[in-house]
Amino acid sequence: MLMRTDPFRELDRFAQQVFGGPGTWSKPAAMPMDAYRAGDEFVVCFDLPGVTKDAIELDIERNVLTVKAERRPLTGGGDVQMQVSERPLGVFSRQLFLGDTLDADRIAADYEAGVLTLRIPVAEKAKPRRIEIAGEDSDRKRIPA
Repeated sequence: MLMRTDPFRELDRFAQQVFGGPGTWSKPAAMPMDAYRAGDEFVVCFDLPGVTKDAIELDIERNVLTVKAERRPLTGGGDVQMQVSERPLGVFSRQLFLGDTLDADRIAADYEAGVLTLRIPVAEKAKPRRIEIAGEDSDRKRIPA
């Protein structure tokens, strides 16, 4: 049997449930993420340990990307008696506002080892490009100062 050593842990858990902290079923909780640019794409990684791939939803509307995931309780039959329950359950949600410089039509998603990775390419129109200058090059005469 597992024993708890922190007498205030149950009080903290109760306060989270009453006042709407992470782990409650009533409101979505945030999910940790990292975001960085690698070359011509932005990479966003979300930590979703214990969430199955089919419990993740990705939606995009008007450059707002919504990631929603649900961690469901373990089903072990009727004879299971939970001893310690510290992992948050329920719905986790996060919205990202994508700039016009990103190509929202070509987002790639991968889920491995509890990490959801999104790769968002930079739009062609936003990539740096060289602008040619028209005009005469060597035939111009200098005017003395």
